[in-house]
Formats: sequence, structure tokens, C-alpha cells
Amino acid sequence: MNKYWNMIFLAAAFEVGWVVGLSHAYNVFTWILTGICIYVSFHFLIMASSRLPVGTAYAVFAGLGTAGTVIVEIFIFGEPFQLAKILLIALLVTGVFGLKTVTPAAEKKGGLG
Repeated sequence: MNKYWNMIFLAAAFEVGWVVGLSHAYNVFTWILTGICIYVSFHFLIMASSRLPVGTAYAVFAGLGTAGTVIVEIFIFGEPFQLAKILLIALLVTGVFGLKTVTPAAEKKGGLG
């Protein structure tokens, strides 16, 4: 698998961390962890976007982050389980992986052109 796609997956995992942190941080330590997750998440997204199409990279990042956040909220924080919500998340993840499979890595080396 392309290392830039792996960066997107890591960025999405850290996105889940900071989104959950924004909602559940309760002391200085958890706010610092939230800030670290924000930095790492966007660092990996920016690095991956240097070689992948920005629109696709962001769509995959946001889609996986959304799916991950919903799953964490259900299994860790007791959000009510709804079959319709799970089916819609599965549809979202299917679209995300579809975008990933049809988008090749760009041959550019950073920059705007």
C-alpha cells in the first residue's frame, strides 16, 4: 500500500482522537493530548496531500474520521446504537475506499503545480 495513503489513515485515526477530545477533555492533560492529536492529524494530512489529490485525500480523511468517531462514541461513550446509523456509516466507508481505489498517487513533488 502506498505510504501516502497510510498517512491519510493515520491522520484519520488521530482525527478521531481530537474530535473525541474536544467533546470529552476534562483537565489540562487531556486538553494537551487533544492538541497533540490535532497537530499530528493535520501534519499527516498535509504530508499526504503533497502526493495525493487534495480533494480525494480530504474526503478519505473526513469520511474515515467521521466513521471512527461514531464507532468510538457508540462503543466507549454509550451513544445509542442505531442500525440506520451503522448502515449509513458503512455506506460512507464504502465510498471512501472506492475513492481510494480509483485515485492513483500523483507524480508531483509538493508545490502548487
